[in-house]
Amino acid sequence: MMVPSSTLPDPTRPATVAAMFGQIAARYDLLNTLMTFGLDAGWRRRAVAAAALPAGGWALDVGTGTGALARALARAAPNAQVIGVDFAAPMLARAARGTSSTGARIRFVRADAQALPFPADTFDCVTSAFTIRNVADRLAAFREQARVLKPGGRVVCLELTWPRAPLFRPVFRAYFRYWVPILGGLLAGSARAYTYLPESVAQFPGPEALAKLLRTAGFVAVRYELLGGGTVALHVGVRP
Repeated sequence: MMVPSSTLPDPTRPATVAAMFGQIAARYDLLNTLMTFGLDAGWRRRAVAAAALPAGGWALDVGTGTGALARALARAAPNAQVIGVDFAAPMLARAARGTSSTGARIRFVRADAQALPFPADTFDCVTSAFTIRNVADRLAAFREQARVLKPGGRVVCLELTWPRAPLFRPVFRAYFRYWVPILGGLLAGSARAYTYLPESVAQFPGPEALAKLLRTAGFVAVRYELLGGGTVALHVGVRP
């Protein structure tokens, strides 16, 4: 059953969104795998490759959730240091449990994407996966990412988007708007959170508009590619 839109969390209120994500932390990874038919791992690998984190470099993963992308970054770059930030404490607690393979090279910090608690020119890359949709001021978030990046550093943004193919759009809409909330209710105990998901994607800028937003935030050489049959966009930009 779909939850009425009036009951959905207001994305301009971070505490409300953080609480919603905190409620689904225990089943978040399982639902991601099931909803994407296991494709999410491949998308993270593409994001890691695009980030080009050098050995011994520093990476920041914004909206790290349970830390899947942060750990992938650490595994890909020998001796690299990775910091994952999120505003949902239960998500960070889950993330911290899975760091045994990367040890001290990865740590997690509770922080707001719009006010990152790091000095300028700190990181070689800044990544985010399915995060920027949930930020109230996306331009402010991207400007913060540009601020903490070193000159020449890369920003990588992995996000959901509505597919362009006319024949696929209605199929995706039916799956995303009806079956995903049912799955979320059954397995994560929160149809509300998984109704918010398609609603937030419907209101999110398309790939071209998001690329423009990255340029406005100060990034150059901005490009993107569509993955997952056009349901996911991977944007990459460079801080001049």
